[in-house]
Amino acid sequence: MITNFKNSISRVSQLYIFILIAPIMVLFPGHAQVKILKKQTIFPLQENHVHSSSIVELPNGDILSCWFEGSGERNADDVKIKGARLKNGEKQWGKPFLLADTPEFPDCNPVLFINPKNELFLFWIVIKSNRWEESILKYKKSIQYESYGPPVWSWQDIILLKPGEDFKKSTELKFNELPERGVGWGEYAPLYEKMLVEAAGDKTKRQSGWMTRTKPLLLNSGRILLPLYSDGFNFSIIAYSDDNGNRWKTSEPIVGYGNVQPSLTQRKNGDIVALMRDNGDRPNRVIQSISSDQGENWSTVKDLNIYNPGSSLHTLHLSRGKWLMVNNNLEHGRNILNLNQSLDEGETWESIFEIENSDNQKDSFSYPTIIYSKKKQIHLTYSYSSRGQKTIMHAIIEN
Repeated sequence: MITNFKNSISRVSQLYIFILIAPIMVLFPGHAQVKILKKQTIFPLQENHVHSSSIVELPNGDILSCWFEGSGERNADDVKIKGARLKNGEKQWGKPFLLADTPEFPDCNPVLFINPKNELFLFWIVIKSNRWEESILKYKKSIQYESYGPPVWSWQDIILLKPGEDFKKSTELKFNELPERGVGWGEYAPLYEKMLVEAAGDKTKRQSGWMTRTKPLLLNSGRILLPLYSDGFNFSIIAYSDDNGNRWKTSEPIVGYGNVQPSLTQRKNGDIVALMRDNGDRPNRVIQSISSDQGENWSTVKDLNIYNPGSSLHTLHLSRGKWLMVNNNLEHGRNILNLNQSLDEGETWESIFEIENSDNQKDSFSYPTIIYSKKKQIHLTYSYSSRGQKTIMHAIIEN
């Protein structure tokens, strides 16, 4: 059964909106029913730009969320990383607090993660020259993060990445493996692929501009995979750490025509599936690549038969082998946010529920992050924009 519900929020900017859905039952084929327990804004609707949230469950059961906020994105120098906490057992989110601010530079795309040593990481990017391709990758680390308010940070640094000389060779090889796009080129127009291969040979370009968006994946070996992408190259790469996030190396590039913001899920056989946003030519679809060596090398990308309007997606591997994905399953716009499931480890997907659905195509519900808590609940945050008012929405689904 596919259940649609529409949630219309008026132009209220000073009141928390708390919606109990008691209970809406959604039948997942082949599995038990699922309850959509509640949805609530993390903070009041506002005119300020808020976007790209992340979420993590802390060891004490608190839920910590973060996002970037300001008068714009890369072109607004007042953009900061903000956060809020939902204490274990409480029903309302606490007051937002500052997590990171580089004065006079935009801070964007924050990601929260806890490593095997229970150290809390905040990854994010600082934008130089108001250009995405000039981004600097930064992180903070904390071991004191379970009290009310913001974590106490013990360390902050820049993550320097050094893709090797094979980066150019791999980029060229992968472009040659891709199917023809059917795009006509003028005799005097430079080829897209040639330009990017040449850029891949430039140390400065390949060592900078890698950006965060989706959560890291922790492998059974202890390796941490941090998904990254570049608006300069318009494709993705994976940073990996074998020492709990202290030092990072880079995979071979995941090369394609606009495959960015990878979300990682691991199969029972060890293969890692990267599902990516499509920033390339139409028709826009979810893009897939697979690694069989713990994230160091990746297969040629391919389109899946899932619409993607050039918007971020996020995946989750549940304990029973079922996978979930949240995305805008549309060709255009972000006014519908879908919950999808796969019962065969990502081989096939089915859209089973509309988390948001607005008739107004200017409304936007996007950039989801989804986690599975110790209470066996699915927590989801996403950017929520309706009638010019914006917030970060939090939803809880009982599995």
